[in-house]
Amino acid sequence: MLKSIVGNFENHEVKKLLIKHFIELKSVSQEGSTHVLDIDGLKDSSIKFFSLWADNKLMGCGALKFLDKEHGEFKSIRIVDKHRNKGNGAKIVNHLINEAKKLNIKRLSLETGAGKFFIPARKLFLNCRFETCEPFSHYKKDTNSVYMSLLISN
Repeated sequence: MLKSIVGNFENHEVKKLLIKHFIELKSVSQEGSTHVLDIDGLKDSSIKFFSLWADNKLMGCGALKFLDKEHGEFKSIRIVDKHRNKGNGAKIVNHLINEAKKLNIKRLSLETGAGKFFIPARKLFLNCRFETCEPFSHYKKDTNSVYMSLLISN
């Protein structure tokens, strides 16, 4: 059974996962092409952050950033290493899609890296019906980034 907790930044496991995520993405992204948020960035009022738990163990996390009333952006989707390659990425993406539907979001977008490190993320989003798109919101064309979007219906 999957349990979702909103916020939960003070939890040691959540904090450790987010710090690892931040450090790793900064290390594999080109200067000027890093769009990962640190913990303080995820606490912004335009963002709803979720940690997801299976059998009382942290499985992963993800966030929805509200770009406007009907457009949201995925941020900081990350799976705990021991839960990778078991379909859990799709569980987190689907959880975020369902949360977006509850909030009447009609379009979800995301930015991910274009390099080899990000191949699993791009594959996950394509498998979850996201399609590549032009840069959205504040993003600009960048050879180091891939932009994707999904229209959702409530």
